[in-house]
Amino acid sequence: MSAIRPITPGDAPVLAQLLRDSRDFLAPWEPARSEDYFTADGQRAFISRALAHREQGAGFPYAILGESGRVAGRINLNDVVRGPFQSASLGYWVNAADNGRGLATAAVREIIGLAFGKLGLHRIQAGTLPHNVRSQRVLARNGFTRIGLAPAYLRIEGRWQDHLLYQLVAAVPG
Repeated sequence: MSAIRPITPGDAPVLAQLLRDSRDFLAPWEPARSEDYFTADGQRAFISRALAHREQGAGFPYAILGESGRVAGRINLNDVVRGPFQSASLGYWVNAADNGRGLATAAVREIIGLAFGKLGLHRIQAGTLPHNVRSQRVLARNGFTRIGLAPAYLRIEGRWQDHLLYQLVAAVPG
């Protein structure tokens, strides 16, 4: 069974509910969000932008699937750069109720195959807060290597915070 599938506008209500139910759980790892973000309309707008980026080849949004194929979170390849770089940034979240069940690990594994296969990317980058040990384990289980610390990298929870940067590079033919 697949761990991910392309996101659709029909996912907006369930994503909004998952985000509301997991709001406190996800807050330490997320940017400050407007109240609208947690509504079905806000998620429809987010999905619409994400699908427009997919049409442009700049991003690839997917739903993370849990038991029985139900949506349990989201995973995205963002900021796709072509040309000699062939790189993307990875982001993901799993709702509080499904966290710790291996869904993120499986989703990252599957999106790596997509990135290095069908999309022809060479490199995937991901960043985590230094204290986000669970996310660091997901990346390590999937072969990502820590490449450094980026001071004041992203505005999370309303303040600029350092991030550990990780990368995975496709195997280069000899």
